[in-house]
Formats: sequence, structure tokens, C-alpha cells
Amino acid sequence: MEGCERIIIGIDPGTNVMGYGILGVKNKKPELIAMGVIKLNKFDDHYLRLRRISERVTGLIKQYLPDEMAIEAPFFGKNVQSMLKLGRAQGVAMAAALVRDIPIAEYEPRKIKMAITGNGAASKEQVAEMLRRTLSIPKEEMPDFLDATDALAAALCHFYESSKPLVEKGCRSWKEFISKNPDRVK
Repeated sequence: MEGCERIIIGIDPGTNVMGYGILGVKNKKPELIAMGVIKLNKFDDHYLRLRRISERVTGLIKQYLPDEMAIEAPFFGKNVQSMLKLGRAQGVAMAAALVRDIPIAEYEPRKIKMAITGNGAASKEQVAEMLRRTLSIPKEEMPDFLDATDALAAALCHFYESSKPLVEKGCRSWKEFISKNPDRVK
């Protein structure tokens, strides 16, 4: 963590297992700091699960002092009750960041997969393997739960998205950008 220009916490919300990944950025290069899961299935009561999410995400924020949070947006399923519970879990994690003025970026699962693998329909296993290679994580250090790698993927997606050069809004082509910004082009 020392020497990091910035730290991004990634969250993969869940009501049974919630994944987290901590990404450090040194010399404009991402590197793994930590990843893991928060197991919630030992709590029968949904509200106790939400409290546990709040406690653990708050603890991770205090431990790693992230500058930004990247969170996976819940995808729309057919079960409305599951969506509601997932949205609550996501909201509790977001509230833990908001209390500490940590900016939050939300990404659709498809966008995260696209950023990591180049394929928006990639499997969780493909995402995990690409993360392992990109961040040089030894195979033996890969977690058993793919929720952890999904969370790390959200953080890496945010690193990629936030590292893109800013283009003035309204430019629809490179030609237009160059004509509006001659001092930025050599």
C-alpha cells in the first residue's frame, strides 16, 4: 500500500457471499493488495446480513483507506425479491463509502467483463484467469470464491475507465477533437 498513488476498493455485492478486491496503483500500474469474501450465509436474518456488510466494508475502508470504490451493479433477474435484497446489500456497501466521502463508480457486469477480457459474455472463470495474468497473481493465491475476483475485476475496470484520457464533450471524431484542441496535438 505504501507508495500507492491511489487505492481502489472493488465490491461484488451479494447476500450470501460478498466479494471485495483492493487494487493499488503505483507508477500508473495496477497491483493487487488484497481480495477475499465476506460470508453472510451463517446469518438467518437478512437485516443481520446487512449489518455484517456494513461492519466489514467499514473495516476494509479503515484498513486500506481507498480513494475510490467500484461496485458491480446488480443485473436484472426475474426474481424481484432477490433483486431487492441484492440492491439493499449494494446500498449498505455504498453507504459505508459515502460516509467517508469516497467516490463511487458503478459498472454493469457486462462492462466489467468487457474491460477485463474483451468479451462482455465471458465466464467468471475467464475473468479470474485474465485477472491472474494481468496482475501476475500466482495460481496458489487465487481465491476459491469467484466473488472475490469479480470484485477485483470491478476495481480493475474502474482503473481502466478512470485512466482514459479525457476528451472534451461534444467531439464526435478525432478530426473534430484536433480542430478544437490544436495545442494538445503535435
